[in-house]
Amino acid sequence: MADETIGVVGAGIVGLATAREIALRRPGTRVVVFEKEQEVSLHQTGHNSGVVHAGLYYTPGSLKAALCVRGVSLLREYCQDRALPYREIGKLVVAVREDELGRMDSLYERARNNHVPDLRRISRDEIKELEPHAGGIAALHSPRTAITDYPAIAREFARDVTDCGGEVRLGFRVTGITEAPGGIDVTSAADKVRVDRLILCAGLQSDTVAGLAQDRQEPRIVPFRGEYMLLRPDRTNLVRGLIYPVPDPRYPFLGVHFTPRVDGTVEVGPNAVLALAREGYRRTRISPRDLLGLAAYPGTWRMAARHWRTGIKEYRGSFSAAAFMKDAGHYVPGVGVRDVVRGGAGVRAQALDRDGTLVDDFRIHRVGRITAVRNAPSPAATASMAIAEHIADAALGEA
Repeated sequence: MADETIGVVGAGIVGLATAREIALRRPGTRVVVFEKEQEVSLHQTGHNSGVVHAGLYYTPGSLKAALCVRGVSLLREYCQDRALPYREIGKLVVAVREDELGRMDSLYERARNNHVPDLRRISRDEIKELEPHAGGIAALHSPRTAITDYPAIAREFARDVTDCGGEVRLGFRVTGITEAPGGIDVTSAADKVRVDRLILCAGLQSDTVAGLAQDRQEPRIVPFRGEYMLLRPDRTNLVRGLIYPVPDPRYPFLGVHFTPRVDGTVEVGPNAVLALAREGYRRTRISPRDLLGLAAYPGTWRMAARHWRTGIKEYRGSFSAAAFMKDAGHYVPGVGVRDVVRGGAGVRAQALDRDGTLVDDFRIHRVGRITAVRNAPSPAATASMAIAEHIADAALGEA
């Protein structure tokens, strides 16, 4: 209906893409985005590495795989139309040991099933042609993998929303969601807005905000901090494109890798350590409330029992630059502590089921007139425009 008001909680890239999709799809609909911060894309989007994933990793037939493939084409076209950065610098997924070759071959078949364009296996000599300083005994080369500037894209999405007559309300921390006759009341400490339908895209706070809407308790969000090193400016010439390890299928994390950014810097990382606050970008940031929530959830302890060895290894790298760079040195031999400085960090909203399983695919729940995005993991930024289509279909009853 053209006279509807639709609210979206969260002004990260997924929330803004969804608000934009609805505003364009339903001209005349009033779209209001509620964001607790004073600017958009401050959390996961603002700490993103900028990679536009081509679809190598995702289980064929999964929502991740389908939305990533469509999302890449939509994002590429959008960046071209808006003169936003989009550079296809290519990616190498490098095997450095013989026992990784089987996993690399499995990844190749998975990527082919996902229709990753121009992907090929390459030899040690071909690695050197593409990346003269890289190590490895074999690799997959994805030449169409790209880098971009996700915060800039998010800001452009926000402009699209307002250009369509919508509103992005900054500094609006949602404290209550109440179904009322004829609508849903979205409240903050100082204001109340009535909407006809509501979409929750709250990222690191997704389970908390979903709880306000009486959604189910699981999955819960467990924050993992990913820390980065930066190659010193005089060493960035060691890396031309993206250099990744062969991923461990037991984990949703991709391992320490080399990532050129659109600003010319090169990141090394991230690791993955349990953060002691949902917005814990520094090791010293501790939230007693968040810690209590983690401790009270059975899934946290079941996850820890399964993965404690990996956790210790990741924490060692957090406190020791030498340990951090040890793995990275397998992929660009000779690069060590003297070649890097400490960079920034991001926090990933990792959804966790009660049985301790790390949720790997998108989870979207519907509660009456409220649609809750409970898990939107990587490649959420890459797939944001396709995710927006999917969410809009669900929220507007068009699926």
